[in-house]
Amino acid sequence: MSERERTRSSLSEAAETPVRRQRILVVEDEPDIVRGLRDALEFEGYEVVDHAEGHKAVREMKERGADVVILDLMLPDINGYQVCEEIRAFNQLVPIIILSARGQELDKIRGLSAGADDYVTKPFSIGELLARIQAILRRLGRSAASHTEVIRIGNCEVNLKKHTLSRARKTIPLTFYEVELLKLLHERAEQPVSRDEILDKIWGIQAHPSNRTVDNFVVKLRKKLEENQHHPKHILTVYGYGYKLVP
Repeated sequence: MSERERTRSSLSEAAETPVRRQRILVVEDEPDIVRGLRDALEFEGYEVVDHAEGHKAVREMKERGADVVILDLMLPDINGYQVCEEIRAFNQLVPIIILSARGQELDKIRGLSAGADDYVTKPFSIGELLARIQAILRRLGRSAASHTEVIRIGNCEVNLKKHTLSRARKTIPLTFYEVELLKLLHERAEQPVSRDEILDKIWGIQAHPSNRTVDNFVVKLRKKLEENQHHPKHILTVYGYGYKLVP
């Protein structure tokens, strides 16, 4: 076979190889919302699977997995917080975006504490939700390509590939956004980083006066990283501005 024929054959095989579509699991029991999400997500090229019940969604994740989970809180069997916790028990990396009409600050804190990465309040903009999904998938791709695997903060060792934090012979799992926040603060160690910049670079969204997302994630990280979360030595608050990391 000539070189030209081999090249043509390789190109033909590549063209015939199907490209895996990124898979999104929608956990929602309102049919109209499911239809709207499915239409928008499939138009963007995603594969969509949906479940109205939390137990079925957890089983779906165990058996087939997904690249992103969009999760409602009010489900007919178990609530979304429980679904989030059950998924996090066996998968720390999949991005979970809570989609809920419950927009109180305590609801958001509870959702993030259960392991969610983001929280979108109904009624919501499809365009904004798509932007958040695309942003987190881009960041996941860059994270997978990163050559830096381990960073040290105080007496803790953070494995950026495995998404774990080790301290005093104890290994603690970290979510995707927790790792991304630590990476950004570590890259800018000893320098204040504003909440607006953190939101833009990590979540890919513009800041909003009532958006406490960054603060909630810092609280979660301090519980895992600091010896005394109420008197932190490493993730310090720069009042009225943001945070800085002291390794």
